[in-house]
Amino acid sequence: MRYLTKYILDDIAKKMVFLTGPRQSGKTTLVTDMLKNLPGIYLNWDDQDHRKQILKRDWSDEDTYIALDEIHKFSRWKNFLKGTYDTQKTKHRFIVTGSAKLDIYKKGQDSMLGRFFSWRVHPLCLAELKHQFKNTDDKNLDKLLTLGGFPEPFFEGKEVFAKRWRKEKLKLVFRQDIQELESIKDISLLELFYQALTERVSSEVVLSNLARDLEIAPKTAKSWLNVLEKTYAVFIVRPFGKGIAKAITKTPKVYLYDNGEVNGDDGARFENLVASHLHKRIQFLEDLYGDTYELNYLRDKNGHEIDFVILKNNKPVCLIEVKLNDLNRSKSFYFYKERLKIKHCVQIIRGHVKPSTKDDILVTSAYDWLSKPLEDEIF
Repeated sequence: MRYLTKYILDDIAKKMVFLTGPRQSGKTTLVTDMLKNLPGIYLNWDDQDHRKQILKRDWSDEDTYIALDEIHKFSRWKNFLKGTYDTQKTKHRFIVTGSAKLDIYKKGQDSMLGRFFSWRVHPLCLAELKHQFKNTDDKNLDKLLTLGGFPEPFFEGKEVFAKRWRKEKLKLVFRQDIQELESIKDISLLELFYQALTERVSSEVVLSNLARDLEIAPKTAKSWLNVLEKTYAVFIVRPFGKGIAKAITKTPKVYLYDNGEVNGDDGARFENLVASHLHKRIQFLEDLYGDTYELNYLRDKNGHEIDFVILKNNKPVCLIEVKLNDLNRSKSFYFYKERLKIKHCVQIIRGHVKPSTKDDILVTSAYDWLSKPLEDEIF
């Protein structure tokens, strides 16, 4: 059972549930597993026969739960879903899934507000493996670093399989998902753009430089980055500068949902793993509790840098530094924690270390800190 199942079952009794996340992160499996024990039907817009059923609303009164997958590809999906829900909510409960961010389609006056709860599905992480799958293998961190957290390659456990699987997944993302949602003439060039991003994980991404290298307009590079974010190929970590006297860099960093796609050294792979774990945790806490979270980084022009700063309701609450094996507390903690009035500072180490706190700065292992239950507000 995935980590969201019990929350979805609770919410769907009240409203529609929108379930989004990267392709093959487990959304369909989660929903179909739920329907094994519930009276319902699963319909996928990509299937021609299912599409006809959807448009005709061809389901029986006995199908209490209606799962509609990829329906956002239907140009009039909001009107259709709004009308269907408003007229059938006393008989049916609806769950809507998709591999693109559904909120990018909430435009105009045809609002879906008040009719749904949203949940975002992420690949596997240390916390989910430990607490939902009861898998406490101390090699899970190594597997996530090399295989990534997408369920199929992770549980297969073979790097060659993961590479082959990843190649097919990326083909579907670029040749199907993006093509159906965006008008991009040269998809091959977009793929090269994405490949360049995989080589820049953990570094600031200067889009103008990247655009020059690929001989595209800076405006195009910015647009393409937004497309990749919308379709859950990448997520963006932006700099935080509020309340800092020194000039702060404004360049974003880009991280990947699939750690196996990182084309970099051990440090870049490890930082991406931590970033994806933090991204999953704060989005889960947002969806669960209703607070607003954001993952940023800190770096001024004098070189004071912290890998991640977590904001809760627009207030910085935790500084996080990522190190492969350096146990010496980063000097940047002392620079920023006083200026931002932050007491919670964590330095995460790749290997196994005994947790140690000094000057309100915790040094701990990635496995210990990142495997805490997702429901816990550890920052």
